[in-house]
Amino acid sequence: MIFREVEDRDLILKARRGDVDAYNLLVSRWEKRIFNYLLRIVGNREDAMDLSQDTFLKAYQNLARLEDPARFAPWLFRIAHNEAYSLLRKPRHEGEGAEAKPAAPGFGQLLPLETSLALERALERLSGEQREAVTLKVYQGFKFEEIAEILDCPASTIKSRVYTALELLKEALTPARG
Repeated sequence: MIFREVEDRDLILKARRGDVDAYNLLVSRWEKRIFNYLLRIVGNREDAMDLSQDTFLKAYQNLARLEDPARFAPWLFRIAHNEAYSLLRKPRHEGEGAEAKPAAPGFGQLLPLETSLALERALERLSGEQREAVTLKVYQGFKFEEIAEILDCPASTIKSRVYTALELLKEALTPARG
């Protein structure tokens, strides 16, 4: 991860100087993670794809405003978060967004079907705030301080959300003894 951060920093500096290829390389490195994050929030593939494109466009347009290139990942995820919640605040017309339930964490190929379904059901029981905090911590690997930056709230709040959510997931996924 250290090498990627250094390489990302170099690519950001090049992109700031107008090197489109450098920015395209940044996009290719981050697009899957951003898409999966957005998909977990909005629960709709088309919306997540559109939001991903909007995220990278906004990031490119505002690259000069990124004060510390080493903070690119939290900054990019903050843009994605804002884009997703802007969409979620918009009123939807009847029939639009019918599949707008939160998506599973993307383990389809890695876990047996039963486990994937149980995990998806357990994640649906969490509040949106808890699910997003767990997604950023567990699936995206961010530190509590970075998640606090992305979600614009105190790190103590993030810790509370994550630990509460993990307890709820543990309860939901632990087989009942009888």
